[in-house]
Amino acid sequence: MVANGTLVWYYKICKRQVWFMGRGISPDKENLPLLEGRTLSEIFFKRFGGEKEIMVDNRIKVDILRGKLVIEVKKSSKFIEASKMQVLFYLYYFKRFKGVELEGILTFPKERKRVNVRLSGDDEKELERIIKDIERIVNSPSPPPSKRIRFCRKCAYKEVCWV
Repeated sequence: MVANGTLVWYYKICKRQVWFMGRGISPDKENLPLLEGRTLSEIFFKRFGGEKEIMVDNRIKVDILRGKLVIEVKKSSKFIEASKMQVLFYLYYFKRFKGVELEGILTFPKERKRVNVRLSGDDEKELERIIKDIERIVNSPSPPPSKRIRFCRKCAYKEVCWV
């Protein structure tokens, strides 16, 4: 399986980014929104007292794993559907490959907002479709065509797409 939580998140925003990330093409490390997100996560982890980014099976990286709870920290709820799908992917992964049913929480510290996430049968079917499509995109010889969306303004791949 090529898919991971980050690719599922990108899939819901921009399929071209899925191709770049899936091919190991790194985003601009100095991109301000990426740096802000990392800084916010570090502050949150210190306050929460949790371990930052836990790698599972050398396949997925979850922000926080506490008992039967997966917690994902996001800078903003602007892309809440993509963030929710990312957490659902983690829940799907644990259920399918570890035999453990977990619940999830999306947290947006700057907004003081939390969203509970539970995996349903419909979510599993949707994720299986997304995983297949991610594999198709990543294995394509070239990325999907550039398409301007509102995410482009702050995208860490902007220079690659719109040079």
